[in-house]
Amino acid sequence: MPLPGIRYFSEQIRFSLPHPRKTRHWIKRVIGLEKATPGEINYVFCRDQYLLKINKQYLNHMSYTDIITFDNSVVPGVISADIYISIDRVRENAEKYQTLFDEEIHRVMVHGILHLLGYSDKTKRKKDRMTKKEDAYLSLR
Repeated sequence: MPLPGIRYFSEQIRFSLPHPRKTRHWIKRVIGLEKATPGEINYVFCRDQYLLKINKQYLNHMSYTDIITFDNSVVPGVISADIYISIDRVRENAEKYQTLFDEEIHRVMVHGILHLLGYSDKTKRKKDRMTKKEDAYLSLR
């Protein structure tokens, strides 16, 4: 059985995360600061159509999204997940919000981690809190 860790994959797209080792350490630090432990976390980078298919199949949502997080945690306090991220959505959002792709991809990556840690973005107040957390953790990169 492989040791737990943070791994990166791509499906139906050629994509390499900028600074993968640095990003891995950063994600582990975020999880530690939230008093949790990283388990096996798989980031899967893909295109819109691939993520839309997952969104329809597993969540019964008929719309594009930038991220879908499947929580695989079994031990309390140990974060394990499969996190799917649409590179198409991230690129579009970076343009829309006038930010660099590198910052937007890391924002989406930490957004998924924050969901796993129990943060929600279902109300304006909760979304504002989550955005502040994202900003704080992005500043640690």
